[in-house]
Amino acid sequence: MNLKENVSEGLRSIKGNMLRTVLTALIIAIGITSLVGILTAIDGMQSSVDNSFAGLGANSFDIKGPRMFRRRSGGVNDKDFPPIEYREAKQYKQLFQAKNSGATVSIFTSVTGAAQLKYKSIKTNPNSLIRGIDTDYLDMKGYKLTAGRNISDNDIDFTNNVVILANELAVSLFPKESPIDKEISLLGLRFKVIGVLEKKGSITGGGDDRVALVPLETGRQIAGNRKLTFDITTSVKNVSDMDYIIGEAEAVMRRVRKDAIGKSASFEIERSDALAKDFEEVTGYLRVGGFGIGIITLLGAAIALMNIMMVSVTERTREIGIRKAIGATPFKIRLQFLMEAIVICILGGIAGIIMGIGIGNVIAKLISDKSSFIIPWAWIMMGFVVCVFVGILSGFYPAYKASKLDPIESLRYE
Repeated sequence: MNLKENVSEGLRSIKGNMLRTVLTALIIAIGITSLVGILTAIDGMQSSVDNSFAGLGANSFDIKGPRMFRRRSGGVNDKDFPPIEYREAKQYKQLFQAKNSGATVSIFTSVTGAAQLKYKSIKTNPNSLIRGIDTDYLDMKGYKLTAGRNISDNDIDFTNNVVILANELAVSLFPKESPIDKEISLLGLRFKVIGVLEKKGSITGGGDDRVALVPLETGRQIAGNRKLTFDITTSVKNVSDMDYIIGEAEAVMRRVRKDAIGKSASFEIERSDALAKDFEEVTGYLRVGGFGIGIITLLGAAIALMNIMMVSVTERTREIGIRKAIGATPFKIRLQFLMEAIVICILGGIAGIIMGIGIGNVIAKLISDKSSFIIPWAWIMMGFVVCVFVGILSGFYPAYKASKLDPIESLRYE
């Protein structure tokens, strides 16, 4: 028999034992579903992270002051560094932009992280973040407005009491009406709502959906005597020499902060894509784990398929004897049983790939609504390769056993 005839004979044998074939293929399908489903879900989460950080770009970085901790160097506590002051942030912006004419520098500060906003009788939970920003902040941090306008230079210069609300705050305070041009109470002051931000989603932990943005000078004013620390975001046009630009920014900031040569810097520089790269590294480990789980499941399916093929060889001993008696070679007998095993695996694999893509995308969507629908062609191809491999692995010994049967003894088998 040629290859086509072997495949046809395999399909006829499968059709003759439909229930057993369906159950065996279902085991294979579950294994492929776990493999493709897990990897598809991980790819979906990765796409969600990529979408969330797409607006930040790879050409920006943050300069952050010290937080509420002590730096350690060799297990020894260094001295406490003072926060970045407004004067220092302005001086850095002036010096850095003088050296890099195409650079954009944004200054912002967190006024408080436990504010309560009020509109008429409606109040938010006291966990809202109030942040003072400049005009470039929204673009550089990837925020988008769904309504209203951005904070302007006039708002900053005249310390206007205007505010941009994140999606969650806007929905909480204005469930049935537009918040634009309405006045809310914030830290005991009246603020006019000029904009509403697009929903960020759970990928950022939900914090970006509970932020209220006010002009930078207004934020400094409402902070009163409290000492604020100012963070700086720098964006440059040419990303090819990013490491050089970051080194130059560090030199400028050390000059502004008067950090001694050879001593630790009193600030931190963080690239905008650092978190995305960290998450990508984590998803790499998750892929390895998911692949391992899928392979273990497929190993169990391969053992079950081998058992079915052994039973099939025993049941068809007389048929094998007849085929050998009319001239079938051991190679043709092996090929026939191998084809049956491979066909069963491919049928189960097709069903498993379809279920895996669907389940994986549903899981990714439940984790983050920013994830896009993923069709993992690489995993689909790998799934088919794995199916063929499992078919060969589980069908080889039964096929070998069938090819070694004595035709005379086989014809006597009842």
